[in-house]
Amino acid sequence: MPGTSATRGELEQFLAVDVSPELLELALTHRSYAYEHGGVGHNERLEFLGDSILGQAVTVKLYRDNPDLDEGELAKRRASLVSSVALAEVARTIGLGKHIRLGRGEELTGGRDKSSILADTVEAVIGATYLDAGGEAATDLVLRLIEPLLTDPARFGASMDPKTSLQELAARLGRGLPHYAVTDSGPDHSKRFHAVVALAGSNIAEGDGTSKKQAEMAAALEAWTILSVRV
Repeated sequence: MPGTSATRGELEQFLAVDVSPELLELALTHRSYAYEHGGVGHNERLEFLGDSILGQAVTVKLYRDNPDLDEGELAKRRASLVSSVALAEVARTIGLGKHIRLGRGEELTGGRDKSSILADTVEAVIGATYLDAGGEAATDLVLRLIEPLLTDPARFGASMDPKTSLQELAARLGRGLPHYAVTDSGPDHSKRFHAVVALAGSNIAEGDGTSKKQAEMAAALEAWTILSVRV
């Protein structure tokens, strides 16, 4: 049951930050819920704020902890840690999906486990933390959330070339070559792309982006993440 006081309390206890119930609820409200409930507030502005805070916290952490890495390597590692795949993994670890307020359409199509929705909600929660608890608390939250990802060196290799990494992993597992199907939506000046990657005729993962290549890479990285736990 999403949004009950008991389960929301569990989330607040895990986050261990001082955020008002009203602002936390806003951070957990997807636009699909807002559109179906008379245009109530949704979390996209908080997501915008949280994205910036996340990027800064991760950048500073990587810079301080890796004095021997050059700019290019640092940038690749940052991209891995702030990707929708990584943030969705964080969200699943803390059970965030069950707390998100979704519209009926998203609910019926598995929105609670969509990487894009989960990742956006993580960023919104970070933004809410910044507003109510301040920058230090928000940075601390970011570092606590991504700490498990920092200790996984294989993640960095996969994120740099996810399509090749997926192809190599699929070959080791005897799953054949990955196949991608990409669709687009929106006006020409603001298109969004959605990719689905399949192995041996079965869809494995999905990804979104502002280009076909970006969407395919996001889908490949998510598929690699899913398959890597089976090795």
